[in-house]
Amino acid sequence: MKVIILTALTESRIQIPLFGENCQAGFPSPASDYLEKTLDLNELCILHPSATYFVRAEGESMIEAGILSGDLLIVDKAVNPTHGDIVIAAIEGEFTVKKLCTHPRLCLQPMNPAYSPIFVDADELNIFGVVMHAIHTLR
Repeated sequence: MKVIILTALTESRIQIPLFGENCQAGFPSPASDYLEKTLDLNELCILHPSATYFVRAEGESMIEAGILSGDLLIVDKAVNPTHGDIVIAAIEGEFTVKKLCTHPRLCLQPMNPAYSPIFVDADELNIFGVVMHAIHTLR
């Protein structure tokens, strides 16, 4: 799965209403005509604003991780990647999104059985951040 880097984040903030009830695969009760609080997606999704960027996923290799072609990924360069993290990495000069596996052997693991793992040496692997969130547009 290739990635297309879009942009760094800006400091703009928008407060979005947050309903006071959870939504059980439906719409909040009409009786809940009040909002509990507001939610700022920057505060929810971004731990390190100056080290965070967006990237668009392309391809089918990460479908079992819930990342589909066209999804917008929120990537944090300040988070230390560990075994099992979904990362943005460069392989032979091309960016890719894969699951980082550090044992038993270092590799970038696709999350689709139709694709093979990419085995790498530690000195060949360049990681450009950990994927913190994936935004999937339904429409």
